[in-house]
Amino acid sequence: MAREECMLCPRGCGVDRRFERGWCGAGPLPRVSLAAPHHDEEPVLSGTRGSGTVFFTGCALRCRFCQNHRISTAPDAGQAYDEARLAALFLRLQAQGVHNLNLVTAGHYRPAVLSALRAARRGGLRLPVVWNTGGYECKEAVHALAEDIQIHLADLKFRSQELSGALAGAPDYFSFAGAYLREACRVCGPPQMDAQGLLRRGVIVRLLVLPGQRQDAIALLRWAAQALPKDGFLLSLMSQYTPPAGLSLAAPFNRRVSRFELRRVQEEALALGFTQGWFQSRESATEGYLPDFSLS
Repeated sequence: MAREECMLCPRGCGVDRRFERGWCGAGPLPRVSLAAPHHDEEPVLSGTRGSGTVFFTGCALRCRFCQNHRISTAPDAGQAYDEARLAALFLRLQAQGVHNLNLVTAGHYRPAVLSALRAARRGGLRLPVVWNTGGYECKEAVHALAEDIQIHLADLKFRSQELSGALAGAPDYFSFAGAYLREACRVCGPPQMDAQGLLRRGVIVRLLVLPGQRQDAIALLRWAAQALPKDGFLLSLMSQYTPPAGLSLAAPFNRRVSRFELRRVQEEALALGFTQGWFQSRESATEGYLPDFSLS
C-alpha cells in the first residue's frame, strides 16, 4: 500500500493519516464536535436566522489561548463523519433555515469536506458556504476552494514572528496568512450583498486584539491597508478575547484587553480608513461567546 503524505497545511508534517496523526490531530475522516445555527457571527452572516455553523475537531494552528481548545486540542472529540453523513448534515442545517453554511477550522479535512459539499450540492444545497479559518493556510488552498466556497472568514492573528512562534508554534504564520488573504481577496472580489444585507460572496478579515499586543494589531492593520485591495474586504476588529478557563495562561494573556489598548487600535483603524466592517465593544469580552460543545 502506497504511503499517503498529508501536506494540507503549512506545517507539511507528511504523516499518513490512515495510520498516524500529525500536528492537527486529524485521522482519516473529518470529526464534527458541534453543528447548529449560530447567531453570534458578524451581522452579515448571522442575519435573523443564524449561520449554519459546523465546528470541526482538531486544528493545524492550536493557539495557546484558543477559545475552542476543548476540541482544537482533543483529536477524538466529536464524531467521525464520512462523505454521505457530512453531506446530510449540511442539508439538515439548510432545512433549519440558516442563511449560510459556516465551516469552522476545516482546512485539515479539506478534500473530504469539499467532496461532501459537492455531494450536498447534488442533493439540493443552495446556501453560500463560509470557510472559517485561523488564516494559517497555503495560498494554493484558495484555488482548491474556489468552486465550492463563496465567503472567506479569515483570522489575521499575528504580525510578529516571535509572537506567533510563542503562542502557536508557527513563526511563519504571517507569511502564510498574508499570502492567503491576498489571494482570497483577488479570487473572491469585492464583497457582494443580497437584498437583505447578507454577504453572498467576499472576504471578512477578523483581527482579534490580544492583551498587551496593541502594536502587533496596529502593524497588522497597516499591512492590510497597504497590501489588500481597498474596499475589497470587510474588517471585523474584535475585542472579545477572554482567557479560557483551565489554560493557566501567563501575563498578559491571563487578562482581558484594556480599554486603552482597544481604543488605540480602533483609532488606528479609523485613521487608516477602515469604514467597512465592525468594531466590537470591550463588553464583548465575556464567556458568552464561547461555544457550548456539550450540545449535539
